[in-house]
Amino acid sequence: MPAQKDQWSTKLGFILSSAGAAIGLGAIWKFPYMTGMNGGGAFFLLFILFTIIIGLPILLAEFIIGRGSQKEAISAYQTLAPKSGWSIIGRWGVVGAFLLMSFYSVVGGWVLIYSALSIPGMIIQDNTDYSELFATITENPLIVIVGLASFLIINIAVVSLGIKNGIEKASKLLMPLLFIFFIIIVIRALTFEGAMEGVTFFLQPDFSMITTEGVLYALGQSFFSLAVGFSVMVTYSSYLNKDISLPMSAGSVSIMNIIVSFLAGLAIFPVVFSFGLEPAEGPGLLFIVLPEAFAQMPFGELFLSLFLLLFLFAIMTSSFSMLEIITSAFTEGKQRSRRKVAVIAGSIVFLAGIPAALSSNVLADFTIFGLTVFDATDYLVSNILLPGGCLLIALFIGFKMDKTLMIKEFAYSNKLSTGLYEVWFQIMRWVAPITIIIVFLSTIFDI
Repeated sequence: MPAQKDQWSTKLGFILSSAGAAIGLGAIWKFPYMTGMNGGGAFFLLFILFTIIIGLPILLAEFIIGRGSQKEAISAYQTLAPKSGWSIIGRWGVVGAFLLMSFYSVVGGWVLIYSALSIPGMIIQDNTDYSELFATITENPLIVIVGLASFLIINIAVVSLGIKNGIEKASKLLMPLLFIFFIIIVIRALTFEGAMEGVTFFLQPDFSMITTEGVLYALGQSFFSLAVGFSVMVTYSSYLNKDISLPMSAGSVSIMNIIVSFLAGLAIFPVVFSFGLEPAEGPGLLFIVLPEAFAQMPFGELFLSLFLLLFLFAIMTSSFSMLEIITSAFTEGKQRSRRKVAVIAGSIVFLAGIPAALSSNVLADFTIFGLTVFDATDYLVSNILLPGGCLLIALFIGFKMDKTLMIKEFAYSNKLSTGLYEVWFQIMRWVAPITIIIVFLSTIFDI
């Protein structure tokens, strides 16, 4: 490994940064409304099962590929499988992360704007129509473009500083604050009259509400919320020393992700049901339903500000990883300035994000297969590119990567039995790819 290669300074920094990469829009924005639209508890249970059985093993696979190669996403597969076509997985990941960030940053801009407005108390006002407020913000081209640009400027600034001084320091500060804010909001949400109705909806499975498309969404949600499929975690783990257990780290990140998704449900559904609101609101759940609910409670503006800041912290730690995989692909092993590449990459993402940002206004009537640019990009990334990337990674582990290297990376700094390695390997070789293919086919043929 080149001496100048940046590294995580501590195990905690790596875990918090990896958890931050995983915990973002997937856990706090997308998970609640996907759960609300797909039957509540049944979707949550499927999400947990997919996360443990498929998502966790793939997360561990990305860790093993990254540290085993000591390279960023594209070079990792070129190093482990030279003179082969497997490097397409890394390129798939960089392109996927780019597309994901192009619409992800739009939502980040919305949250940044809402956060800025909530701190001086400008959101919760008498007789405010929150649907109209959301429309006013998202349908104003100038506002959404400024929000998009501001969000990306913050990302560029952090990623330009590198792994140890940028992403790790930011994650060590933001992730503990995220959990603290979450616990405060959950405690407040559970004190409302009728809160248990929301808890029941969230935790009591009703499989009659699940469709084959809902199963695909649950699978895609498990990948989206763990940030697997685009080799983001390959890049993150390439900065990791050998004295850290990869299985334990993957387990820690997965557990933290499930806990945050659980807390998101407990923070949102009790409030929604207590105030007679609609859990299947969709993407506007956090921007329309929750402000309306917070407006009806004492100190509502304070709790709304806390929630929006929590949301902003989660989105940022996740978006850092997306810009990092793009930046590292063009800087590692090359005589290029990280700052310059981060600025260029962020600027290109900004340009690519403009059509998604304008999907609620100027380009509202422009559709792709009946979907706006924003929704089409979301669907492509979440339900095609992410599962497709996970399928390719599973096949690479199961049929191409050197088994001796995998066993070494699996066994470093832990006392897990070789039997557990074999279980993981068989999941990657057979269970993960077969499950992904079956879910895809069942959705295509509406089985």
